[in-house]
Amino acid sequence: MGSLDVSRDELTVLVTGFGPFKKEYPVNPAWEITASLPDYLPPDRVKDPARQTSSNLPAVRILKHGPVRVNYHVVRELVPTLWDNPEQKVDYIIHIGMAGPQQVYSLERRGHRDEYDKEDVDGQLLGDDEKRKLGDDTWVWNGVPEELLTDLNIEKIYKRWVERSPNKDDVKLQISEDAGHYLCDFIYFSSLAHLWKQQRPRKVIFFHVPLHSDGESLSRGKELALQLVRSVTEVGLDEAASG
Repeated sequence: MGSLDVSRDELTVLVTGFGPFKKEYPVNPAWEITASLPDYLPPDRVKDPARQTSSNLPAVRILKHGPVRVNYHVVRELVPTLWDNPEQKVDYIIHIGMAGPQQVYSLERRGHRDEYDKEDVDGQLLGDDEKRKLGDDTWVWNGVPEELLTDLNIEKIYKRWVERSPNKDDVKLQISEDAGHYLCDFIYFSSLAHLWKQQRPRKVIFFHVPLHSDGESLSRGKELALQLVRSVTEVGLDEAASG
């Protein structure tokens, strides 16, 4: 996993959200939720002495990037800049994207390299499968595994996230194994692959939210995103302190 400097005064979590998705979804809740997040994680409002949580969590800065265009080329060019910006070091990245109409919020465990056969919002195909079959040595993912998993302890994060999340009786919170082989999966795998190639800890996760953009849904999504930021940083700090 690599070590986390527990002596630092501040952790940084970068959150991305996709922009409009064709005519059907001129408002993408992924970006609306991302844009609504505060610049810093608010103080913990949950005071439960029985819960095993970090009491010394430093300030957590939340950076927001987007709206990200639902376009393969844009995403491929963007991801390295998020991780390699010398003026904006990040400890974790949370990518947020839109799923279906069901009231389901998913933490994605894995990203996929292949089978991106649907056009993006600009009518463009990725075209990577052809490069892979031809053995193109210049292909950016040449030699990268077909699937990559986050290095974050998703089970611990999920457990803590569920414990802290409001209205969990009204929605389904789950760990998912399939991010969909479209732009959500693509940005996630792009992050995972970039870190894999650099032999860096894959401290990234993807958060799928329902497609609804009404006020209640966005408010719920914001709170769930904040609790995800808290859970990711707390679990990371706990593991760094114990290992």
